[in-house]
Amino acid sequence: MEEIVATEEKELAEQARIRREKLAKLAEAGQDPFRITSFPVDADSRIKEDFAAWEGKTVTVAGRMMSRRIMGKASFSHISDRFGELQIYVTRQDVGEEVYAAYKKDFDLGDIVGVEGFVFKTQTGEVSVHATRLIMLAKALLPLPEKFNGLQNADMKYRLRHVDLIVNAGVRETFYKRAKIVRAIRAFLDGRGFIEAETPILLPLEIGADARPFKTHHNALDLDMYLRIETELYLKRLIVGGFEKVYEMGRIFRNEGMDSRHNPEFTTVEIYQAYADYHAVMDFVEELYRYVATEACGTLQITYKDTVLDFGHWEKMTMAEAVKKYSGVDFAAITSDEEARAAAEEKGVELEKGKETKGHILAAFFDAFVEDKLIQPTFIYDYPVEISPLAKRKPEDPTTCERFEYFMMGMEMGNAFSELNDPIDQEKRMEAQAAAKRAQGVNAQVDEDFIDALNHGMPPTGGLGLGVDRLVMLLTDSASIRDVLLFPTMKPKK
Repeated sequence: MEEIVATEEKELAEQARIRREKLAKLAEAGQDPFRITSFPVDADSRIKEDFAAWEGKTVTVAGRMMSRRIMGKASFSHISDRFGELQIYVTRQDVGEEVYAAYKKDFDLGDIVGVEGFVFKTQTGEVSVHATRLIMLAKALLPLPEKFNGLQNADMKYRLRHVDLIVNAGVRETFYKRAKIVRAIRAFLDGRGFIEAETPILLPLEIGADARPFKTHHNALDLDMYLRIETELYLKRLIVGGFEKVYEMGRIFRNEGMDSRHNPEFTTVEIYQAYADYHAVMDFVEELYRYVATEACGTLQITYKDTVLDFGHWEKMTMAEAVKKYSGVDFAAITSDEEARAAAEEKGVELEKGKETKGHILAAFFDAFVEDKLIQPTFIYDYPVEISPLAKRKPEDPTTCERFEYFMMGMEMGNAFSELNDPIDQEKRMEAQAAAKRAQGVNAQVDEDFIDALNHGMPPTGGLGLGVDRLVMLLTDSASIRDVLLFPTMKPKK
């Protein structure tokens, strides 16, 4: 393998040397492409879709040269632009002896070229541009991967995303669709009166939440700071301030592991609506997903990994009902922590130290027996208070919170609460959470500014956080979160 890699690197270096020599030759002839500052374009590869309107018209197009067939005094190439590929027809007679000779000898696949010419159809019926002017706009000093093999190594696909985008039209389509999904989310929220906000990314303290933050240092203030792990606390302060419908779409940072569903930085949308509870938010989620799926895919029947997901139908179960269905253990009949621990021992469910209450054990059963079974869109609601420090307790059952998560393909897709707005209860929960983190050696603190905001009065509020990247995975049939992040986190090359 090392010999193969060394040979490939040697071949790449040789090709790069030849291309640099060609660039030097062009520069000596006064044709350095990197001195060109602009090339006005008035058409693109979409002319193929409406040939009747473009036939015979003179156009200027530009793109990356992806193929070339030399045929004596006339040749064909395909150039790639934002919308696809377009054939150009180049003749010595029309572009001139000098340009045609350079096109054959000094142009390479991957070069950016500009073309002026008229639109016609070849004898084979392919819409093309007959070039009357051809100019190199940028020289590719490194070759593209071989056409039929492309970038086969997954690590290289993510590390060299620019090359991946050049050679794989399907990858470009994934990210065009991602942009469409993001626009649809914003359009849905804006159309329902929500205000988009921007809150701080750098925070002055580490809160007691479970997620681990990234730590940095502000030199001017001589202050350790932390990248945000959520946008929740600031957005709820805006609810206190009178923003009755508010959301933020932005990057979140968590200093944790990486796998096909997790990246250290990812995109979420957090949404808060005053005077709503978690039941209203459930209805909201269904409407949002129907809207986004229709806008991005034109259907509510979404195929992911050969499974058809029906965004038009959602199942609903409490966490206890789901655990009973898939494990056979009825937590509604368990009356003590001791009984719950006995059930865990019987079923072989491992418990974390310090998380051995009935509520923690119910959540552990859910992780062990339920989550990976939830393929179709499913709401799981009524969570234990132990794992829901920011959610409002159910009036009829103070051990349970008005919280839900929803799942598809065994993935958690979003999290929602009837938000806790009692400042006394909230402060106690945050203090307990921070104390638990400090016992683990973490300098966790309570966000006193947030508590101060609650003490000024927050109306009953429904809140939702959803992962944009996982939604994009589903709507683009992408197996890994890295497939829907333009530049996923990568371990540095040696």
